[in-house]
Amino acid sequence: MNDFDLLVLGSGPGGQRAAIAAAKLGRKVAIVDRRSMMGGVCINTGTIPSKTLREAVLYLTGLNQRELYGQSYRVKEDITVADLGMRTQHVIGREVDVIRSQLARNRVTVLPGIGRFLEPNTVGIATPGEPEREHKVTAEKVVIATGTRPARPDTVAFDDRTIIDSDGIINMERIPETMVVVGAGVIGIEYASMFAALGTKVTVVERRERMLDFCDLEIVEALKYHLRDLAVTFRFRETVASVERMERGAITVLESGKRIPADTVMYSAGRHGMTADLGLEAAGLSADHRGRIKVDEHYRTTAGHIYAVGDVIGFPSLAATSMEQGRLAAHHACGEPVQEIHELQPIGIYTIPEISFVGRTEDELTESKVPFEVGVSRYRELARGQIIGDSYGMLKLLVSPEDRRLLGVHVFGTGATELVHIGQTVMGCGGTVDYLVNAVFNYPTLAESYKVAALDAMNKMRHIARLSE
Repeated sequence: MNDFDLLVLGSGPGGQRAAIAAAKLGRKVAIVDRRSMMGGVCINTGTIPSKTLREAVLYLTGLNQRELYGQSYRVKEDITVADLGMRTQHVIGREVDVIRSQLARNRVTVLPGIGRFLEPNTVGIATPGEPEREHKVTAEKVVIATGTRPARPDTVAFDDRTIIDSDGIINMERIPETMVVVGAGVIGIEYASMFAALGTKVTVVERRERMLDFCDLEIVEALKYHLRDLAVTFRFRETVASVERMERGAITVLESGKRIPADTVMYSAGRHGMTADLGLEAAGLSADHRGRIKVDEHYRTTAGHIYAVGDVIGFPSLAATSMEQGRLAAHHACGEPVQEIHELQPIGIYTIPEISFVGRTEDELTESKVPFEVGVSRYRELARGQIIGDSYGMLKLLVSPEDRRLLGVHVFGTGATELVHIGQTVMGCGGTVDYLVNAVFNYPTLAESYKVAALDAMNKMRHIARLSE
């Protein structure tokens, strides 16, 4: 007899959902994680702290109100790290309480410590710093949901004060006057925009030709324009040769010879799966060079009784998709499969202002030779946009002129990550642009932008049809 029907390694979004889903199916379930990391990286150092920090920045700087009250408007003049951290710690504490309550309510056993495979069905759990106190548990099925950590290049001497990674942001002692962000991926650009809003002079260094190359080009250009307005400097097609730590700050040396001084250097060089200490070989498993585990369509590893979900299996590495992966893996492990994740998955990027999209981009459609029409709505033309002081936001619909289905929805500005779900639902239900044209939206709202953009696309298609007669 095994101690548990299902054992979950890691309590992040994927691990939580896997444990609770299996418990609701009547299985005996346990979840393993350190006491200090309940909720995983998502709650403690990643998603939740960064999004809470963003809200604190927006509120304290009064950035969103400056169009109405003037560029000198501030809620608080001298913003400190303590001001930002107070809100962050409050939210983290509440979220951890919610998770503990959910696990207890569903009778999931919490085993504090770090787990590693001793045999395919046996896991040793040790208290950090006390390996001699390791105890063993057995389980019929295991779900690996250990997540990732920031990748740290060997050539960079991180000190968690001057040269930091994204995990080090919430432990900063002060808001820097100048900052270099290495890497213009999602995390790098999110933090670059937050510190720029706080008044930090930010320089972004990126070896590629553009940032966020999976996003719609027009949307990215709008974000870039807005960030430049906040005094962000971009250095594209540049590679960092070295970082020299000085008495007060550091100098980032680029391969082109440029030297950029800054109080703080933040590396955003991707993520690395936390699998090194799992003892995967004891379970007959292995990870790739970035610590990721390969799985099949059911999130099952090559060891049939072991599953892996979340960031540790790679793309798309989002909290939202990790949750669904955990739920689906648990159902499959319990012999009760459910429908696969819908192919339409929204992407949300919490920059200032935020970006969100679902479906395909103009470039993707053009490369695939798929005809499309574009409908655009700009927040400045909406009453709600004027009320909230957002004159830069926009919503773009990509519509098929053949059957009028939505091919993509791209939003930039206030509430983008919320608004995108309207388009996602219409697309997921096979709806057409006609629905948005004929639907009644509350007024004044930002959601009304769907109707304006739909009418724009419809008018363009009608004009083409008239010329073709």
